[in-house]
Amino acid sequence: MTSRLFAALLVLTLAFRFWLAAAFPITGDEAYFIWWGWLPDWGFYDHPPMIGWWLAALSGVSKAEWWLRLPVILQPALLALAVYWALPKLVDGVGEQRRLWAATLILLAPVNVWNVFITTDTPLIYFSVLSGLAWIRAAKDDSPRWYLVAGLLLAGAVLSKYFAAILGFAYLVDALRRRKPGALAGVAIAYACTLPALALMAWWNSANCWPNFMFNFVNRHGDAGWSLKTPLLYVVTLVYVLGPPVLWLAWKNRRPASADSLHASALPAALGTLAWLPFLLFALLAAVKQIGLHWLLSFVPFTLIWLTLRLKPSTLQRLGLFFAGFATLHIAAILVVSRVPLEAWQKTRLYDGIVLSFEHQAIGRELETYRKDWVLAMDGYSNAVTLGYNLRQYVVVFGEASSHARHDDLVTDFRALDGRNFLILRKSEPGPDDYRKYFRSVGVDSFEVRGARFWRVRGEGFDYAAYRGGVLAGVRQKYYAIPAWLPQTACYMCDRYFPGEACRR
Repeated sequence: MTSRLFAALLVLTLAFRFWLAAAFPITGDEAYFIWWGWLPDWGFYDHPPMIGWWLAALSGVSKAEWWLRLPVILQPALLALAVYWALPKLVDGVGEQRRLWAATLILLAPVNVWNVFITTDTPLIYFSVLSGLAWIRAAKDDSPRWYLVAGLLLAGAVLSKYFAAILGFAYLVDALRRRKPGALAGVAIAYACTLPALALMAWWNSANCWPNFMFNFVNRHGDAGWSLKTPLLYVVTLVYVLGPPVLWLAWKNRRPASADSLHASALPAALGTLAWLPFLLFALLAAVKQIGLHWLLSFVPFTLIWLTLRLKPSTLQRLGLFFAGFATLHIAAILVVSRVPLEAWQKTRLYDGIVLSFEHQAIGRELETYRKDWVLAMDGYSNAVTLGYNLRQYVVVFGEASSHARHDDLVTDFRALDGRNFLILRKSEPGPDDYRKYFRSVGVDSFEVRGARFWRVRGEGFDYAAYRGGVLAGVRQKYYAIPAWLPQTACYMCDRYFPGEACRR
């Protein structure tokens, strides 16, 4: 590995990622967070507000898709460079070759090759990795200054996603393991830095029905339960995210006994805690819950650094060649798929959603007559925000929908829509009585785009009172049964639709 070769890999992967970001349409999750940026606030329904703030700033410059995705496009390159710069400060005696290999493995980690989708994980990964590097540096000599840096960055992670708690727990375990007053003072400093962020989220949630708490700890876990499938899926996910050879090599080299690897005394013990404790915690959670691939990404760099410091140069070179070949395979596969006609996916259950994303201009033409005077709506949030992003017009969620991303409950006030006409776009045929009780009259027709059929439900004369009793009452009971011990200063669901009745369990 040479600096020139690393620079070439950096340029090539960046070029591919810029192309992919420009070629691939905005996904439902991305559209959801972009709408956060277009309607900024101190908090949002299911996650802390950081990505909404970032996208608000980016949208103020340009709404081009590659620009909105810029932080995630650059992320592998920037993190690789950060690790290259930081390693000599973290590990005594680390050489240029290991610095370059660590940076290369992070640059070519499987998900880092193709992930150009900006989500809450984007700022979380930045803040978590940089905070973790600062923590490892602080642990070297119990430096209060570096503990402060780690804490400030941890606060940024807390404002990005609740999985930051796993990183904070790893700091506590590392401090308790070292049993030094300086380490315990360090974790106190880091935790103190997060208090303003936690206070902001508590303040906003208490005035908005505690949606972060309800989503993350109550409403989304209806499918949780003991399972043999979810642990197996977690193992497969972990093997892929780290790179197929990494777990095997990590087990073989768990003790750096080789004369060709760094001496054990030079390896930061804090790095081992950050590299493996989060994955062990996810393994426990996997017994009852499916672990999302993106949940793991904040901790992958620490594992790759840990392994880089233990491998013999020859083994490290073979691992780097595997990562390069695996990355090439990903790029080739994506280039091939990009040339496949859209209709090739027609027999999959995802096809109508694919058409909704890729053929939004054709779908927009089918809705053009209704855009000015009718309220546009869909029956699911991901579909609604995707359509709304592409039309640059907010699309309401009509009906109960699901526990995921109920941000429309904050944005849409159905009281103000009483008497209006609705055009509800669906990907499935509606039942004959699905909408009649909510409108004075209902008409249904359909149209086809690239072999995918969509249905237009034209509801004239919206009856808010009927909708309140038939939909909103159920939504309140199902998703807003807030525990009595949580203090509330306001709640949009009950204050709007059920005044005088608290949203309580």
